[in-house]
Amino acid sequence: MAIILPFPLTIQEMRVLQEFRRIAADSLPADAVKAIKHPSGGGEAPAQSLAAKGFLTADGSGGYALTEKAKEFLAIDAKPTNEEPAGASDAAVE
Repeated sequence: MAIILPFPLTIQEMRVLQEFRRIAADSLPADAVKAIKHPSGGGEAPAQSLAAKGFLTADGSGGYALTEKAKEFLAIDAKPTNEEPAGASDAAVE
């Protein structure tokens, strides 16, 4: 089942934003952004694309910072609607 998000982002762009969430930072240096692993493509291009879409801002030192739009995206906790709460399936087994 696909999860449809209200933001038109590529997989590489979502990986960049998820890296901000993973390390709980509002900004990352360009070297950290370039080091994010992407199965197809990567480097700094997804971050530049996010900056053009208004999800990141480029600072003077070559790093990137989250905008409010990116913080709204990262606040989404998308789950399929048929997903059971944690522990519900364990209780049925006992």
